Amino acid sequence: MKKILAIVPALNEQDNIGSVVRNLKNISPWLDILVIDDGSTDQTAEVARTYGAKVISLPVNLGIGGAVQTGFLYAAKNHYDVALQVDGDGQHRAEEIKKLIDPVLTGQADVTIGSRFLAKTSYKSAWSRRMGIYLLSKTIQSVVRMKYTDPTSGFRAYNQKALRVVSTHYSTDYPEPDSIVTLVKNGLRVIEVSVEMDARLSGNSSITPFKSMYYMFKVSLAIILNSMMSRIWPE
Repeated sequence: MKKILAIVPALNEQDNIGSVVRNLKNISPWLDILVIDDGSTDQTAEVARTYGAKVISLPVNLGIGGAVQTGFLYAAKNHYDVALQVDGDGQHRAEEIKKLIDPVLTGQADVTIGSRFLAKTSYKSAWSRRMGIYLLSKTIQSVVRMKYTDPTSGFRAYNQKALRVVSTHYSTDYPEPDSIVTLVKNGLRVIEVSVEMDARLSGNSSITPFKSMYYMFKVSLAIILNSMMSRIWPE
């Protein structure tokens, strides 16, 4: 049996995290589940433990990149064959996990990204957000000469080789698009698979219209700068 870890970053998700952990356990009981409590001020950690997840509580808020990288470090140190990244707000369907991990387990890819836009799905998003994703996609394509339709997706699976990279080099803020460049530059096979996603179960996204503009500027700049850097692991 392969060792597979679900990394679930969560910040103040007490209303959602129980359902996320329960669904993962019910649909994929062979998963180990690690919730990274990113400095929450509510009962996120306690609820996650109640539903049977292992929890690492960070003493301060590190942001999504720091929280997820904590999970990568844990997965690498404990020799997991596959690490699966799943949001703590309920957007990522447990039923779609097999689509992500199968190409990794069979050696077709080092990293898989669950895409809402690779094929037609039921997912609906605001026009402004869709345009931002499109522009990031084009920026990445200009750098790595490969097309990724959903570079902001945080629904991903990584093998051990990929974990070596992301556990040592991962942006602290809005890391998903930038990490694609890092992974491809280091010779890893990164592919997309079409998945269905939902709106978050409850609460509001932390990305406001103003933050969306900041996000676009910062991530685009990070992608361009990343393209100028040398490989992390020499050939």
